[in-house]
Amino acid sequence: MSDLNDVDDVTVVHLMRHGEVHNPDGVLYGRRPGYHLSELGRRMADRVAEHLADRDITHVVASPLERAQETAAPVAQSHGLTLGTDARLIEAANIFEGKAFGVGDGALRKPANWKHLTNPFRPSWGEPYIDQVTRMMGALDDARDAARGHEAVCVSHQLPIWIVRSFVERRRLWHDPRRRQCTLASLTSFTYHGDKIVAVAYSEPARDLVPAHLLAGAKPVKGGAKAFGA
Repeated sequence: MSDLNDVDDVTVVHLMRHGEVHNPDGVLYGRRPGYHLSELGRRMADRVAEHLADRDITHVVASPLERAQETAAPVAQSHGLTLGTDARLIEAANIFEGKAFGVGDGALRKPANWKHLTNPFRPSWGEPYIDQVTRMMGALDDARDAARGHEAVCVSHQLPIWIVRSFVERRRLWHDPRRRQCTLASLTSFTYHGDKIVAVAYSEPARDLVPAHLLAGAKPVKGGAKAFGA
């Protein structure tokens, strides 16, 4: 059993969401390859790297998708670390990948797709929430082990980050996507004492770069730009 006063047994794992993606066609890109950070997204990644420059980071890993790798790269470079890849940090699978997706337009207008919307508790349109918890907890624990007594950064995607946070904080896993507190380039930070998570914190180092309608909890803007990645 670890001593909560033993600072050498404290590890922080930051789950970072990637920056803004270049997506002019407004599709739900999901796990599809070929989606890279926009110029603004690169600025977000640099901002977070600056924010973390003085932190005791010894391990940086990212989802295999380009947007996550590109977001993680400045953090790894600023600490002189080799960027690793962990497939468990990947975006959640979704039946609507590659399609325009939104309320009142795109894929939701087609009756053939309605069968995928029957069970929001699992959910029926994609990877089960509990499967996301299992893989994300595994990735978190391995990052903790790799950075024992220090800090780690894991770059992932909005839905898996929100789901694992909800699990740790003992909230229900099904939810209103508009209420996720996981803005672009945000940090959801898990503090461990030994092997136990004892605190969760949330911060937005690049908040001033994020369009207002994409901030955590913001209401969608009719006719405005859309964010179809997570």
